[in-house]
Amino acid sequence: MEQVGFESVRKVFRHRPALFNWVGRERAGETVALNDVSFSVGNADVVALLGPNGSGKTSTLKLISTMLLPDAGAVRVGGSDARREAGEVRRQVGIAVATERSFFPRLSARENLDFFGALDEVPRRERRGRIEEVLRATGLEEQSDTLVMKFSSGMYQKLGLARALVKRPRVLLLDEPTRSLDAAATAQLWAMIRAQSGAGTTVFVATHNFAEAAAVANRVLLLHRGELAADRILKRPAAGRARADRFATHAAAASQRPGADQIAEELRALYFRATDERDRGGDSRVEAISEPADFRCDGERTASGPVEEDTAGEELARGAGAGR
Repeated sequence: MEQVGFESVRKVFRHRPALFNWVGRERAGETVALNDVSFSVGNADVVALLGPNGSGKTSTLKLISTMLLPDAGAVRVGGSDARREAGEVRRQVGIAVATERSFFPRLSARENLDFFGALDEVPRRERRGRIEEVLRATGLEEQSDTLVMKFSSGMYQKLGLARALVKRPRVLLLDEPTRSLDAAATAQLWAMIRAQSGAGTTVFVATHNFAEAAAVANRVLLLHRGELAADRILKRPAAGRARADRFATHAAAASQRPGADQIAEELRALYFRATDERDRGGDSRVEAISEPADFRCDGERTASGPVEEDTAGEELARGAGAGR
């Protein structure tokens, strides 16, 4: 079943010089963020958006969230049109926004989450329990009553994720989510992404990190200059689908799984080949990158050892499933 669909989507940003731009060199013009982009993503898929800076990754996320509307084409989320049924789309989507201006600096993490939970129409009787869940799952339990103005960049990243998760969205949007995280927090985030997928949430991850895409995604969309340059399925054996109850909890274990490094290198090669072909006016076919048969993400023993449990991710995923 389709959860997110783009149909010939085009988005253009038009810019005009300042009114009194007599000495500057700014000129009127336009930037094509997305041009005739089409794809369909199903329930519980984890999609990595790869591409150079300015390729349209963030614009894609904003179009799904209705922060932007397409100039042409259609965006659908859960069967609802983003232009005609924007309110219904927003109820299904959670986007992790992690800048200082995204929160009230003189409120604590808990108070910020309570405010945004109310804004997202989380029922009052459930709000407190959900806030505790996401604080524990994102590792912010000890900082829950700290004023946000005292947070580090990494803590802002975690709080942005918590804000997106408190509404238990059907579609989760993450824009470079590990940018300011340390290795342990990165591994925890990867586990949480797999937990959300296991509970039926569709996840989009915009990233420049090939290892991250190989670790969490089952599909890769490569954008270049606003166009879909490649669409790749990362095949896993049937027994290797992620479940919501078992995950690697250390970055080293995640990166050393048999096959993960190979997939990352194949994605790197695909990235440069596809962008080069586009620059030369060519095209790239939709193919699948097959993972080695011993690549597992379901808690089975691999060459790197047994996969450990992440109880916080498990609890959050169970709550997400129950909330639908």
